[in-house]
Amino acid sequence: MLRKPLYPLALLGLLSFSPAFAQKNKDKQPAFTPAKERLEGYQQRLQLLRNSLVSNLPFRNVGPTVMSGRVVDVDVNPADPTNFYVAYASGGLWHTTNNGLSFEPLFQNETVITIGDIYVDWKTNTIWLGTGESNSSRSSYSGVGIYRSTDGGRTWQHKGLPESHHIGRIIQHPTDPNTAWVSVLGHLYSPNQERGVYKTTDGGNTWKHVLKGANANTGAVDLVVDSTNPNTLYASLWERERRAWNFVESGSGSGIFKSTDGGETWQRLNSGFPQGEGVGRIGLSVFPQNPKIIYASVDNQELRKDVKPAVAANTNKLRKEQFKDFSKEDFLKLDDAAVNTFLDENNFPRQYTAKAVKEMVRTEKIRPVALSDFLVDANSMMIETPVTGAQVYRSEDGGQTWKKTHEGYIDDLYYTYGYYFGVIRVSPLNPDHVYLLGVPLIKSEDGGKTWKEIAGDNVHSDHQDLWVSPTRPGHLVNGNDGGINITYDDGKTWFKANSPAVGQFYSVAIDMATPYNVYGGLQDNGVWGGLSTYQASSAWTDNGRYPYQRLGGGDGMMVQVDFRDNNTVYTGSQYGAYFRLNKATGQRTYIQPKHELGERPLRFNWESPILLSRHNQDVLYFGSNKFHRSLNKGENMEALSGDLTKGGRKGDVGYGTLTSIEESPKKFGLLYTGSDDGLIHVSRDGGYSWTKVSDKLPENLWISSLSASAENEGTVYATLNGYRWDDFTPYLYVSQDYGKTWKRLGTDLPKEPLNVVKEDPKNPNILYVGSDNGLYVSLDKGRTFQAMGGDELPSVAVHDLVVHPRENDLVVGTHGRSLFIANVAHLQQLTADVLAKTVHAFPLQAPQYSERWGQKWGTWDNTFAPSLSVPYYVNAAGVTTLRIKTDKGQVLKEIKDQSERGLNYASYDLTLDSSAAGAYEKALNEGRKAGEPVKMATSADQRFYLRPGKYVVELESNGKTTTQEFTLKAPERRGRE
Repeated sequence: MLRKPLYPLALLGLLSFSPAFAQKNKDKQPAFTPAKERLEGYQQRLQLLRNSLVSNLPFRNVGPTVMSGRVVDVDVNPADPTNFYVAYASGGLWHTTNNGLSFEPLFQNETVITIGDIYVDWKTNTIWLGTGESNSSRSSYSGVGIYRSTDGGRTWQHKGLPESHHIGRIIQHPTDPNTAWVSVLGHLYSPNQERGVYKTTDGGNTWKHVLKGANANTGAVDLVVDSTNPNTLYASLWERERRAWNFVESGSGSGIFKSTDGGETWQRLNSGFPQGEGVGRIGLSVFPQNPKIIYASVDNQELRKDVKPAVAANTNKLRKEQFKDFSKEDFLKLDDAAVNTFLDENNFPRQYTAKAVKEMVRTEKIRPVALSDFLVDANSMMIETPVTGAQVYRSEDGGQTWKKTHEGYIDDLYYTYGYYFGVIRVSPLNPDHVYLLGVPLIKSEDGGKTWKEIAGDNVHSDHQDLWVSPTRPGHLVNGNDGGINITYDDGKTWFKANSPAVGQFYSVAIDMATPYNVYGGLQDNGVWGGLSTYQASSAWTDNGRYPYQRLGGGDGMMVQVDFRDNNTVYTGSQYGAYFRLNKATGQRTYIQPKHELGERPLRFNWESPILLSRHNQDVLYFGSNKFHRSLNKGENMEALSGDLTKGGRKGDVGYGTLTSIEESPKKFGLLYTGSDDGLIHVSRDGGYSWTKVSDKLPENLWISSLSASAENEGTVYATLNGYRWDDFTPYLYVSQDYGKTWKRLGTDLPKEPLNVVKEDPKNPNILYVGSDNGLYVSLDKGRTFQAMGGDELPSVAVHDLVVHPRENDLVVGTHGRSLFIANVAHLQQLTADVLAKTVHAFPLQAPQYSERWGQKWGTWDNTFAPSLSVPYYVNAAGVTTLRIKTDKGQVLKEIKDQSERGLNYASYDLTLDSSAAGAYEKALNEGRKAGEPVKMATSADQRFYLRPGKYVVELESNGKTTTQEFTLKAPERRGRE
């Protein structure tokens, strides 16, 4: 049974609750997916990769890097702090040996690459890795237990606890590497009993459940050990319950526990520490020189008892709280100028002036409280609900008694989302130097009595982990939502160590510039755009301009670009805070739809959907819980529908919202919407009327994407996502009659929630699907699937996909490894006729001839070596022979390529065998009427290179041959007079 949240129910009702819906809301809840099926799904994924025809299709990462992604743990070698590991929430594990100048990825092809915590034994090069982060956020992906590496992360073994889902902390015994303890938080969106603290004494082969929570929603989030006496451990339990519409962040099951026998038995530490329903996430830190000194941070969710409305500097300035108490008569007496100022500062639609609003109040169309209600949304609720927030407690007797270190509140650290933080660190060198991590990073030098912020102007907010040097005062390594920052002067100055491409994209978009640009919104890192030709390099620090540029702040969401000018961009941040941007001038126009005064506020999804019609790019579509349309680039937004969701649910998270909008590429005004509560609607008249078409689909699942076919007008694809129920079933459906009936596709996909489906614009038989663990493609309209990416694309969540209509590039937006691009022109040509062939060669794109081939630009440069990619398809694995011939048939070079079934890419360096040089020179000189004869000579690298002319590549496989021609063009010469 759900407990009531601690937020005022009056506000919650405005946010996401419809009483009528509550009366009939007897939903069928999807069941969580057992870990056994998820682990079997990993083997299925590997099989789909082994059998894939496209596993060799090359992918390239196009960044960006500077804004990075969420860090969850940093483990630094105390003997050599330039050597450390960084664990990213959804980007895997990375290792640096040069203080963060460069990193190597180590954990990227396992069942999942989401991480909660790591422990590094620097003496033995052993790493324990717990999958699934403990932040309990909306994009905190679950894990499948514990992995262990005994070779510094080169290889990994799965070590059990598969139902843990989210790991808070791993501690290894200081002298026995086979003994370790793990704090298991458990499932995020469903109850389970496999929570608490586990212990192993045989290197993870078996585990004992040594500390259990009070109920199936209480798990262990933090764990520390007395290094001088490893039989003494402290664990913090956290009771929390998350649903798509509500998050109960605290409960009486939360608390601190102590063991003095190596974790076999535990006692709760109550004296002086908060108890009850308001106790949320707890962080722990032990002072190593005197382990009886312990600090604990707690997210206290109890409402403040002494909250008073903020007093404005100008006493005539109106505040939204005042309107709750105004009578009609009092409101009508207000100064018009003060009312207009309030309306302007709070972005009320322009039709609402003091005069107009007073008339509405005078005629009782609205009450004054409507002005306050108008401004209630999920984002403001998240900030403004007056919870107690962060508190710090200290014990000096091994946890037997606790005392709060500070008077009053630690404001502006957690707000209502302390669940996202919960880390406290005491300096190993001074028991009064304490660091507390939240939105800012703050420090106390008096044992927690007073605090100051120490993050610099190039340090991202939302701090997740902190390493404090045990030998050098002020040396800190900080992991936050923007990556890694390092300081040597206790926060006076910082530098970034963000070379890995680990951005967490929610969306991706393209324009039609040449070369084209890619755009996307990132978790807590705004909206960015940059050239699709990006190659990672530190050269930008010399020229002063990073190839990507930030276009917006907050949590970056969807992006749409007007192809007519490639300059008008529609984008924004969480809960529908969108704008239109002119990239050339920087001008921004706010475009979020607004409800009318007196109406219930619109509900916006965290990632509210927008869509620019490609039939008429003055037309912009926008989704709240209703469908909105603008005919003039967002200047005016009109709601064309009623509520296209089930009406919302009581809770403190925006819910009952649209998540997807799609328009048919074949017909203007043929539109589809999808909602977070499982509804799909279709409109065939531009949005004026809507029909629900999802009644026969599985209930209450997030409609994560819709893709209307460019081939058949009535065909539409849909992905349904059960992640917010811990249901990992891959739900993929197609309708060929505008949604009247649906057919299940992708039954061979592994147990991984699906985020996106796209039909290829050139070959409608091809479908691309992105899941929480990878990318898949179907060549037969979804009947069967194959894995894409090979070794180049990690097992990362793929949130969004787009195929560039001109360049035939598939752009992949991942939530953890930034952006990837693969040219799919050859994939698009895998028709039934091509697939039936023994061998098929694709057209070649040869470089222009250069006399510099095989030469060096300078003494210290590398040899300038050309390359020609020879793409081909074979229907059986084996050895394929490539023969490079002149257009007259002379064989210049023969290459043996070990080919796999499917697409292959042989590399040819445009050289010829020395044995063929003489005959080749003779052929080049035959028929020459003027000029010096061609003389073949070896280049500086002692090789012979082809000269300008026409050539043939002959491919032979399994007794069949095929050919493709290519031409090397000579550089153009200036004409002579």
